[in-house]
Amino acid sequence: MSKAGSRILQGAREALTYVKGEADVGDFRIHVPAKVDVRAIRRRLGLSQEAFAARYGFSVARVRDWEQGRSNMDTPSRILLTVIDKEPEAIERALSAA
Repeated sequence: MSKAGSRILQGAREALTYVKGEADVGDFRIHVPAKVDVRAIRRRLGLSQEAFAARYGFSVARVRDWEQGRSNMDTPSRILLTVIDKEPEAIERALSAA
């Protein structure tokens, strides 16, 4: 794995530790957005709801619910979607690693 890939995975692990409440909050300075525009992210990537869900491990129904405002998004999902928005290639590399 590349140095950048290792740093990204370490950051994702640290974010998960933080979200689970297992980390010392004073050690982290992260911003988790209150809202994430799933539709805008998906469209920017040029993906249908089905393709977006399949690529990133969401159910199509969940993607539709988020886009139509029928479901609240939990913190880990907002974190993952923020990373997908900023660094989609990093997520794809991490999820394709065997």
